[in-house]
Amino acid sequence: MKFTEDVFAPHMRPITGSAIREILKLCGRPGMISFAGGNPSNSALEPDVIARLSSEVLAKYGTALLQYGATDGFAPLRESAAEFLNGSGVKCTADTLLPCTGSSQAFDLLLKAMIEPGDVILCESPTFLGAIQAMREYGARLISMPTDSEGVIVEAAEELIRAHHPKLMYVIPTFQNPTGITLSLERRKALAALASKYGVVIAEDDPYRDLRYAGTELPAIQSFDEEGWVVYMSSFSKYISPGMRLGAAVANPVMLRKMVIGKQSTDVHSPLLIQAIIDAYLREGRMPAHLARIRADYRRQLDAMLEGFAAFPAGTKHTVPEGGLFVWAELPEGADGMAVFNAAIEAGVAFVPGTHFYPEGGHENTMRLNFSMCEIPAIQEGMKRLAGVISEVCR
Repeated sequence: MKFTEDVFAPHMRPITGSAIREILKLCGRPGMISFAGGNPSNSALEPDVIARLSSEVLAKYGTALLQYGATDGFAPLRESAAEFLNGSGVKCTADTLLPCTGSSQAFDLLLKAMIEPGDVILCESPTFLGAIQAMREYGARLISMPTDSEGVIVEAAEELIRAHHPKLMYVIPTFQNPTGITLSLERRKALAALASKYGVVIAEDDPYRDLRYAGTELPAIQSFDEEGWVVYMSSFSKYISPGMRLGAAVANPVMLRKMVIGKQSTDVHSPLLIQAIIDAYLREGRMPAHLARIRADYRRQLDAMLEGFAAFPAGTKHTVPEGGLFVWAELPEGADGMAVFNAAIEAGVAFVPGTHFYPEGGHENTMRLNFSMCEIPAIQEGMKRLAGVISEVCR
């Protein structure tokens, strides 16, 4: 009998995987300038520091780091990570924080604990396509929440809650992926109030919050949560190392316990050596100076990308983020983003077509551009190439 897709669960059959992962395969071509990924700059990584800390923690803890550990996480890291997040206004203690294999696992564990096929999740539109894929893998029904320059429109979100009775809301409040938009203070308060009023869990995905280059730092949605309806998800990937794959979830004790149980059958625990290295990094007090350095570099890279839009065709719109790693652009109405993408690849510049970030598809005239992976001369050249391609395809 021939193997067919009929063996797969119905909700998995239409899922094709991450468009970004496929696009990144093209970025290895010689001379390709990539605005497609979401990686921190290589200059933001510190291999010498990580090598030293690795040796030090192995000398300190010995075989304890090479054995199995508690699913709840490495106790010293839970303390230092809680202190770090408290400094950003998140309400947490070591007992309410779970180290995860990236914040993506934190969200997966939350979905695992809550979602059955057919359950409704409200999410921003556009939103992170990795989250779209994760939600669909659990058979969720995604309903898009309207957004504007201040993030989720709260009144529209409340109407959707009343109409669809969702179990979960997924929100990226700070320097949102893909748009770079930041949810305003009043809307953060209002969303926390909605969660409590209607009994809806908010998954607050906040991996970019410390990459701020302008404006005023805003408290997390979770800081306004008095009844445990917000699950806050953070990550060290964009600050220290994406390859080390370490993040954290902060949740009420009942929710956190369910997530721990889900993690037991997923990977037992996140690697103890990695947890110990990040703990040592935090306890050495390295993070403030490190963030200040990389923020200064990213600010210059962002400015170079924004300046490049001057050569784009009239009618092009783009966001002006106060931080994060992405700029969102809308080409003139009717422009074919996929045609632009194909021509751009031939011209040696890559981006992610915006249609992939919409749960409902469409919006073919949009694109997400990343600036952190390129030096300024490459950004300038890439924006020049992209402007030329767009002008040619959309004339």
